[in-house]
Amino acid sequence: MRHRHTHKSQPSWFAKAAPLDRTEEGHPPSPIVGYALIACSILFLLVGSYAVFLSAFVPDTGVWVLDVLARDTHYKYLMIMLIPAGTGFVIANWVGWQYYRNS
Repeated sequence: MRHRHTHKSQPSWFAKAAPLDRTEEGHPPSPIVGYALIACSILFLLVGSYAVFLSAFVPDTGVWVLDVLARDTHYKYLMIMLIPAGTGFVIANWVGWQYYRNS
């Protein structure tokens, strides 16, 4: 007995996703974008580390932004804590969307 397909199979989400090695125009992404992403990540790590760990032990530096971070008592933790909170929010929404699509 032959098996009959009752519905047309749909491609998986992985097959629908755009390849990461090409942009919408068909050109490979520029290395400058990667270097900019790495530089911004390192800058965020350094400023966040100074704000959370080092500012209590270092006297005023004379740099306005760093001195404001050193004198602040709780808002300096806001940007650092937004990353895990935002990540949790995105993951929870993605899981909910998957339940909705596959139900």
